Amino acid sequence: VLAEALAEQLPSAFPEMAEQVEAALPEPLDPGRSDDDFGRFIHAVPGVLAVKHGMAHPERALDLIHSATQRFSMEFALRPFLNRWPGEVLARLDRWVEDPNYHVRRLVSEGTRPKLPWGMGISLDPLVPLRYLDALHADSTRFVTRSVANHLNDLSKIAPGEVLARLGRWQGDARQAPKEMDWITRHALRTAVKRGEPEALALLGYRADLPVAARVTLSSADVKIGDSLGFAVELTSPEGGPVLVDYRLRFHRPSGSAEKVFKLKSASLAPGKPLRLDKRHRMKGDATTFRLHPGPHAVIVQVNGHDVAEAPFELSA
Repeated sequence: VLAEALAEQLPSAFPEMAEQVEAALPEPLDPGRSDDDFGRFIHAVPGVLAVKHGMAHPERALDLIHSATQRFSMEFALRPFLNRWPGEVLARLDRWVEDPNYHVRRLVSEGTRPKLPWGMGISLDPLVPLRYLDALHADSTRFVTRSVANHLNDLSKIAPGEVLARLGRWQGDARQAPKEMDWITRHALRTAVKRGEPEALALLGYRADLPVAARVTLSSADVKIGDSLGFAVELTSPEGGPVLVDYRLRFHRPSGSAEKVFKLKSASLAPGKPLRLDKRHRMKGDATTFRLHPGPHAVIVQVNGHDVAEAPFELSA
């Protein structure tokens, strides 16, 4: 609505409209920052105008998007142009991947994500943007590398082998600081880890074949909606080694059951020495996205991608 109200006061020809919009833009966001600087939502308007009025003028619209993304993130505006003018957009991204402004560099990754939340779907082959990620994973700003990791997490749902190969190559190339590369790897593989994929766990340093004995004990086998499920996990390994411990809750549903994975602990087991982990999980009765239903439930403990212990409990209203 705001964009259309503004458009009524601007020239109807898009090149002139874009020129006036650019002239009114504030100073770019602080180039000295490196993260969490999306800008103000009011500056989303140039992207809306570019999509609605500039589709027949892709080069001029992309110029406007380039300027606007330095004030507010423009991935939603870029995607319609990527669908309509893929050649022109990719040629522009080839240059933007080396842009001195990190908001522009981030747009190259964020705008081409295969499964951008709330974003328009794109017809681009999801493997094409990997050439951009090859450069951007070594970026000095977390705002960019977070987008790279999220992009790879999207891709892991489509082409998991490509993601593992890329991360392995980047680790070998050592163009990114080890600590940041570790962060990118963990963030990129978070969905694969929840699925317990052995190759993803191995890349993070966890052995899928590590022998682990486990026991889970509930504080109560009867839990009311709104109360907390308390449980303790005891792990022992004769060999010892790094462990990634998650837990899944199996929920009773009217049509069957459903499961959700939750993080518990990343730790290192000493050979033969027990490790105890305690957890309280609130069974929220007011959650809007996942309604709870009384009935038989269970908590399942997962170590390095494998189920190692399970305990049932009854959820009541």
